[in-house]
Amino acid sequence: MSPGRVALVFEGRSVTYGELYERVVRLARRFRKAGVAPSDRVAYLGPNHPGLVETMFAAHLLGGIFVPLNFRLTAPEIDFMLAHSGTKLLVFAPSCAGTAEGLNTAAALVPLHSIADALPFPAARAGDAAGVTRAVEKKADGLSLPAVDEMRREVEVSVGLDEPAFILYTSGTTGRPKGAVLTHGNVVWNCFNLLVGVDVGADEVGLVGAPLFHVAALDQCLLPTFLKGGTSVLMPSWDVDNALDLIASERVTWMFGVAAMFAGLAQSPRWRSADLSSVRSVMSGGASVPPALITAYQERGLTFCQGYGLTETAPGATFLEARESLAHVGSAGVPVFFADVRCARPDMSDADVGEPGEVLVRGPNVTPGYWDDQAATEAAFADGGWFRSGDVALVDESGHFHIVDRLKDMYVSGGENVYPAEVESVIFEHPDVAEVAVVGVPDEKWGEVGRAFVVAKPGRRVDVGELRAFLGGRLARYKLPVYVEVVEGLPRTGSNKVRKAPLRAMPLNTATPGDR
Repeated sequence: MSPGRVALVFEGRSVTYGELYERVVRLARRFRKAGVAPSDRVAYLGPNHPGLVETMFAAHLLGGIFVPLNFRLTAPEIDFMLAHSGTKLLVFAPSCAGTAEGLNTAAALVPLHSIADALPFPAARAGDAAGVTRAVEKKADGLSLPAVDEMRREVEVSVGLDEPAFILYTSGTTGRPKGAVLTHGNVVWNCFNLLVGVDVGADEVGLVGAPLFHVAALDQCLLPTFLKGGTSVLMPSWDVDNALDLIASERVTWMFGVAAMFAGLAQSPRWRSADLSSVRSVMSGGASVPPALITAYQERGLTFCQGYGLTETAPGATFLEARESLAHVGSAGVPVFFADVRCARPDMSDADVGEPGEVLVRGPNVTPGYWDDQAATEAAFADGGWFRSGDVALVDESGHFHIVDRLKDMYVSGGENVYPAEVESVIFEHPDVAEVAVVGVPDEKWGEVGRAFVVAKPGRRVDVGELRAFLGGRLARYKLPVYVEVVEGLPRTGSNKVRKAPLRAMPLNTATPGDR
């Protein structure tokens, strides 16, 4: 539809849709010669790069299933995923060569540089770095489109909406990760839901700073932008200064990120003076966002949209549209258009307004199950085809969802349910706090009590006694963390979520208890 428009920008270079089309078709021919057949799994290991996008589309062109892998994992962890998925071919980036050398896999290994050698990425062109190519129609280089069409017909396999498109491995914070299957239909319906809630335009310039092995960056940012013929600016890894530079130079109009990414931007010394004039809205998901952080963006005149979802829902389940963002700060919005979402009690009856309950999701965006794991698939669904999220939320009188916490993260202290996300939001309001994570730990008197791990803002110092006093007037006594520790950083998953299992396992011998 728009072969001359810029599809991807990466490190000062750009590629048009016509160029990308030819590159994908040529790569699919190479994969076919390597033995990739319909339903075969093709994996990618590496940071964000145009090669990831090309590998994904080439696999799909052949009727294959794409398996994006977390490049921060070790060789044994990758080995498990390759073996479990039965991956036929793995493309790996140069930065992952050491991991690839340590793999014990039957999959064919293809270095990314060999693809680049066969399909040279266009050199930087005048004006690319300044972002002016976004609005310019450029002639598609290389073969004519009819010639590429003919090449495509030689390899293209027809697939249905119910056939698998992705296997996305969960973070694996406890036990072995599960491979969530997303069909082509799941992904298409998720894009429809996103495009109903966000006015993505053909002139959109999306900043993709979150890792594309994670469902949110892939399905909530890259693919909807692609469907509209917009431009995706790929960052190899998240960096606050680089993000601010790209927002200004490429005239970025929207971006997706998790709370930690947006907190990093807002805490940058450049935040107040940065050129954000091109940004229409930002969108967050993946974890609860402290209202104080949302307010920081609104004070800069930016629209902060929130959503809620999971890998298994492709991922959008609820969304707070731009026009609702001021009136419902901190809400995860209402159910997306093409899905049903409700909160349920343990007996699966509907929770009342304001009553916490487990989030259940049903719709065409919901996974059919986990790859080669029938037991996990059966356990994930309640009667009626409702997917059990394992997350706790409450619905207010206006029908807006408020995510409270993970069921597994909630702890019971003296008979009272405590949701760490609520406590974290209040701690985050303290002016010296950059990040915080709260977990429940065993206690002889109360059963469980809270333990907070706090990271100070650069150049600031967190006084534990003063922080306790700050919380005293803002939280009920049973919610106050008994243990508060100032740490240098928090353990994270590849998608930048805090890993709480290692925090729970840390010994208490260095922690000083306070009053409850």
